[in-house]
Amino acid sequence: MQPAATPAVSGEGEGNHGEFFIPDLCAAQPVLIMVLLAELLVFIYALASSALPYFDWELLATSSLFVLWIVLLSAALLCWMRRIFSRVGLALATAGSLLLVLGVTALSSQAVLLLYPQLTRGIDPSWWMLRNLLVAAVLTGIVLRNFYLQHQLRMREKLELQARLDSLRARMRPHFLFNTMNSIASLIMSRPRDAEQAVEDLSELFRASLQDSRRPTTVADELHLCELYLGIEQLRLGDRLQVAWEVAEAVREQPMPSLVLQPLVENAVYHGISRLPGGGLVTVQVELEGGSVRAAVENPVPDDAGRPDGHHMALANIEQRLHALYGGEGRLQAGRSGDLFRVELQYPAGQPL
Repeated sequence: MQPAATPAVSGEGEGNHGEFFIPDLCAAQPVLIMVLLAELLVFIYALASSALPYFDWELLATSSLFVLWIVLLSAALLCWMRRIFSRVGLALATAGSLLLVLGVTALSSQAVLLLYPQLTRGIDPSWWMLRNLLVAAVLTGIVLRNFYLQHQLRMREKLELQARLDSLRARMRPHFLFNTMNSIASLIMSRPRDAEQAVEDLSELFRASLQDSRRPTTVADELHLCELYLGIEQLRLGDRLQVAWEVAEAVREQPMPSLVLQPLVENAVYHGISRLPGGGLVTVQVELEGGSVRAAVENPVPDDAGRPDGHHMALANIEQRLHALYGGEGRLQAGRSGDLFRVELQYPAGQPL
């Protein structure tokens, strides 16, 4: 294996062991996969060693017991040593893991020679031991190499996803800034104090939109952005803009990607309320439903309103971000019913961003 320059592999400090290239072998899934692969190899060995049509079931049983003992004991020791290995370099961690598996294989083979000598009847014990060690070394090397490549792939996908999310957020900001500055410009001459307050609110909105996208945000944070934006638009639209909040208290501390709800509220005002002479009511709903966070924004629209390009851009942006973060579990639906336009998004509750 080649030396790696990634912090996850170098593992300096206790906090990095979660990014170690060897997966957590205390978890059930990787252990199950290792057991299934080991049993498959044993079956192939027994099949190749059997004289068909008579399959050697005894060979399969004894080989399975021996191999699974080595696999499970090695997995348990690697799980125990993983935190220590994660603090050293890739080369030392790899060598240590390989020596650990070879040690388990040697001790297990010696135990078989002492306790069940009939299993190796007709075979030179020294060559049998050497064969087991060579097989263990080759298979362990293959497995460790596979773990390393999978780790590198996960890190690359993580970096690509972060870059994609940052790009999508950046595309949202000019749209967001253009709409908000238009609102403030309309107040400068007639209501300078209100315009000054709106600029202060806008600066807080900017801080939120320019912050590190990896910083965790909650539903409460996103609702605060919505309130700031609606406060700016309230100065411009006055009584034409009415807002109804239907937010469950239990959902406020749930994680929520930043700038997914505020753009929906912005669209409701820009493409709906501001185009109606009498204004209307924007309804914001956020709740927990069946293990998912569900948020919806509903607003009236003019009779001749289709689906403006700006509206479509924001919806497509949010839909891509939800899909990038949550895969098929992140969904966004939008549609018109009569004179109301409703956008609803949903994603798994409790998952860190």
